[in-house]
Amino acid sequence: MRAMFHTVAPRYNFITRAFSYGMDGRWKRAGVERADLPDRPIVLDLASGTGDFSLLVKRHHPNSQAFTVDITERMLRFARARGLPYAVCADAGVLPFRDSAFDCVFIGYGLRNFPNLKRALQEIERVTRPGGLLVSLDFFLPANRLMRILYLAYLYAQGTFWGFVLHGRPRVYTYIPDSLRTFVSIDGFSSLLGRAGYRLLAVHKHLLGGIGLHWAAKEVAPAGPDRPKRICA
Repeated sequence: MRAMFHTVAPRYNFITRAFSYGMDGRWKRAGVERADLPDRPIVLDLASGTGDFSLLVKRHHPNSQAFTVDITERMLRFARARGLPYAVCADAGVLPFRDSAFDCVFIGYGLRNFPNLKRALQEIERVTRPGGLLVSLDFFLPANRLMRILYLAYLYAQGTFWGFVLHGRPRVYTYIPDSLRTFVSIDGFSSLLGRAGYRLLAVHKHLLGGIGLHWAAKEVAPAGPDRPKRICA
């Protein structure tokens, strides 16, 4: 997986836009704009790619500090070139940060690719402060069986086309539908967040359930004034 992301790094931003019909940027902006963050947030952009979420946080919260973390060093080189100095190469299952270090963890298309999703969620929960947020944008299989078939066919066709055009390797981007076959549904992920110590705030479904954007808060007891406000769907 790391070798594959090393290959696609120069074209990664283009591909996320192409697969989403240009809506990827809008979804990420919504993820940041609807996150109830403090005045000087410290955030983790996990599985960051080239740092889209980090840049959006910096734009909306100029006094923020964003740590851009990915398992692929080549991705991080592009992030640093975009002016993101806190770019760290690390595995989501063993994060090099102290407990309760972050006000929010943003993840763009990352959870689906983690080899041990349960372990990654444990680490994310560990480094998030009580009451802090998790914002995740990812691919999911639509609930409707016919839509699942059509969606997978679309992703395979897109992946094959762009893999051949950009790299001369038709299978480069078919990792997206391949990874979906063993991933949870949008509703399944919502339930998984509850079992991982989070309270679901909102979830938006896009592309007829093919894309899900989740906002969740790490549970804290008793409830206090710092607890995030519920986000209306």
